[in-house]
Amino acid sequence: MLDLLPPLVALVLLVYFAYRGVSLIILAPLTGLLAVVLDGGLPPLSAYTQIFMRNAGGFVVAFFPLFLLGAIFGKLMEDSGSAQALAQAVSRRLGSERAILSVVLCCALLTYGGVSAFVVVFAIFPIAAAIFRQADIPKRLIPGAIGLGGFTFTMSALPGSPAIQNAIPMPFFNTTAFAAPGLGILTGIVMFGLGMAWLTRRAAAARAAGEGYGRHDDSLPAADPILREHTASSGRDSAEPVPARSPATALPHPALAVLPVFVVIISSFIFIKVIVPLMDTAHLADPLFGETSVESVRGVWAVIVGLFLAILVLLATNWTRIKNLRATLDEGADASLLPIFNTASLVGFGGLIAALPAFAILSDGVLAVSGGNPLVSVATAVAALSGITGSASGGMSIALEALGPKLVDLALAAGVSMEAMHRVASVASGALDALPHNGAVITILIVCKLTHKDAYLDFFVPAVVIQIVALIFLIVMASLFGTF
Repeated sequence: MLDLLPPLVALVLLVYFAYRGVSLIILAPLTGLLAVVLDGGLPPLSAYTQIFMRNAGGFVVAFFPLFLLGAIFGKLMEDSGSAQALAQAVSRRLGSERAILSVVLCCALLTYGGVSAFVVVFAIFPIAAAIFRQADIPKRLIPGAIGLGGFTFTMSALPGSPAIQNAIPMPFFNTTAFAAPGLGILTGIVMFGLGMAWLTRRAAAARAAGEGYGRHDDSLPAADPILREHTASSGRDSAEPVPARSPATALPHPALAVLPVFVVIISSFIFIKVIVPLMDTAHLADPLFGETSVESVRGVWAVIVGLFLAILVLLATNWTRIKNLRATLDEGADASLLPIFNTASLVGFGGLIAALPAFAILSDGVLAVSGGNPLVSVATAVAALSGITGSASGGMSIALEALGPKLVDLALAAGVSMEAMHRVASVASGALDALPHNGAVITILIVCKLTHKDAYLDFFVPAVVIQIVALIFLIVMASLFGTF
């Protein structure tokens, strides 16, 4: 059992100092190397350059285009006024009597289209505050509504989502963002339905008790270094947390605002189903291109193409609204760097931990708990590490980097499809990551000017409890009926 002490000490310190706002770019290599030193089995410098850096660099190489294009797309949606226009259109159409549904759908539309969840928080909160105040629904339910719409089914369950949590499994399982579409849609319905039932019931109970919106300051917080640090450290697909005021002179029509969202999803699907089969990809087997196959890269290619085309559509339809295109593109590009390097640092940390003898004990424990079921194995590993690190993408990357080949072998032996493995891994990444130390949780509470005591319960139930229920539902459905 002493073999387990070094990684456990490293994990405790990682969680503690990450919660305190220390940058993961600094924290992950230091705590990982501490585990190496305590274990005493690996030369620290060699472990750093040959294990940590190779794992971190591999993640950047694989996913940097998605972070870059996603951040630019989100910034363009913000600065063109498209995000605000879409949110206002949904809230007007549904009215204040459906305030919770309005906020959930606004967040869902934007995040499913590829807008950073953190951009969505700042874009939606002023609108959410206004319609919740008008409907006299307690402000403490706003974080839960934002969390349900932006951090659950659109992030991990719905097929085609460009979220990084839906992209990371692709190279491991040779799948695409549309893996197991039927299972994903049904799981998304479970998340949405149960989440709405919880929030609606809580609003009804508050109304019966005579609790209204309350007296609150709803102005957005000023730029805050702690807020920036927690936002950048989150494993959610994050971007620059403090938005500039939109330079747009007039908001675009809602139809134009929603068009780029559909472009991302539809163009990705067409690329995978129509364009890729027509391409000559034999050259990928050449050492110059990594001796790979189109199955291992088509998913990433599709998201790149979808986001790129959506950016072109945004520019074409909002050219006069974006007053300083260079500044917008620069800010979007800059906003992609901290999230990817924070996540890459977590992947490097996971590589160091996986190289220690203790990891064999931990991985054997995960496989033993699963009873040999590969779906349970991948769910357990991903959910546990996402919860420990407070990062959906970081936890999933660590789990798949360390256990991916073994999980693939288990799935092949059990006759489980790679698409089902992909969807379970993606959903599991969001099952436990939204614990109190998660950067997304802290950011939303700061933006809403609420505390954990005020609002965390109504965030926790949709983002954690219901996610776990949906994950169990997904595993049962995949086990009974296979992939569809």
